[in-house]
Amino acid sequence: MAGILGLCAFTATAQTVETPREAAGSREAIVLDIEGAIGPATVEYLRRSLAEATRREAGLVILRMDTPGGLDSAMREIIRDIIASPIAIATYVSPSGARAASAGTYILYASHIAAMAPGTNLGAATPVQLGGGRQPLDRDKDDAGQDKQPSAPADAMTAKAVNDAVAFIRGLAELRGRNADWAEEAVRQAASLPARQALARSVVDIVANDLSDLLAQADGRTVRIGSTEHRLDTAGLRPVVIEPDWRTRLLATITHPSIAYVLLLIGIYGIVFEFLSPGAIVPGVIGAICLLIAAFALNLLPVNYAGVGLILLGVALMTAEAFLPSFGILGIGGIIAFVLGSLLVFDRDVPGFALSWPIVMAAATVSAGTLIIAATAAVRAHRRRVATGDTGLIGMTGEVLAWSDGHGQVHVQGERWAARADVVLAPRQRVRVVARERLTLVVEPAAETAPENRGR
Repeated sequence: MAGILGLCAFTATAQTVETPREAAGSREAIVLDIEGAIGPATVEYLRRSLAEATRREAGLVILRMDTPGGLDSAMREIIRDIIASPIAIATYVSPSGARAASAGTYILYASHIAAMAPGTNLGAATPVQLGGGRQPLDRDKDDAGQDKQPSAPADAMTAKAVNDAVAFIRGLAELRGRNADWAEEAVRQAASLPARQALARSVVDIVANDLSDLLAQADGRTVRIGSTEHRLDTAGLRPVVIEPDWRTRLLATITHPSIAYVLLLIGIYGIVFEFLSPGAIVPGVIGAICLLIAAFALNLLPVNYAGVGLILLGVALMTAEAFLPSFGILGIGGIIAFVLGSLLVFDRDVPGFALSWPIVMAAATVSAGTLIIAATAAVRAHRRRVATGDTGLIGMTGEVLAWSDGHGQVHVQGERWAARADVVLAPRQRVRVVARERLTLVVEPAAETAPENRGR
């Protein structure tokens, strides 16, 4: 009997320990911070974090967002992950002063719960053409001669992009039961809304002061996850922030346009210097590593490959200037091609993915400086006296080692040579080379010295 009672007590104790642990896992609200431009690193961060939230059986995932927008491809991957998520996701535009512009608006519309903090805004979701600048829209003039709101795309390609974006965001609005007409305005007319007006027009579900307020207002709401309706139980959830891991931070660093651009230049110049100085090894190794990393980063970014081609052409022309007598034409053309390529390589209208002028000018200045140094070194090398071959030997001085009957041995440039002369010479006498006949040097007494008896 005592054994049975002990077994029952053990079982009861095990049950009371296990249940709170399960409950603790389900009583978490995973918070993910999306700050800055949305790109490949954001996709990686959200994908890993959503998998972790699923493993923990979190009660809710909160995307705390402040973004100017980002890449269309990255945005669509994030939206696919949100729609496929087995856990409800709330996108919360926060803190006050934050925004969910462009791609952020689409992500907000795709989320199960859309929330904003007071003093935030969303909208301006007109698409941009990667590599080609912002989409032009027709603008009519009003009676005062001012531009009206854009109404229709100016060309067929732009119309296709805008209509595709409209259909996409309207589909998200219908999926989540939000204002589809305003979503279309955000795309076609780049409309924006502050938090209170967004709530009044059913664009968002909640305006919350902080995370606790958001969890309290979300409690009891019904959302659709997959094909099933779920009632949220968010009261008392404990917010847990998941920070990006080192891989995500590394990806965010190398996919920043400025970093990718600098890595590309280091790679190019490293390879060039290795070819100019074979056997140096270090420039070649560093250049190869940087070039491969830059190629990986550029593959994930909106790149105009005509810009990359102009950069390569510019470097090639500046390098050729050091070896060809073009009187600066190749160098100037190379600098122009380099600057133009740098300005074209990334689309300046994609939020957060533009290459700044200061970086371009700094890179051009460094490249031009390298060109000047290389050209100066080449000119000096051209003017320098030849140090090898027959030409290098002529005029060199040495010392007689042994001499007899017009022939003997001399020491020139650290080497022992057979020599002949038309005059009588003596050992230890300084001589000058006047010619070479195969392996025999023709010498004469050095002008600055006469036959001398050193050491006597």
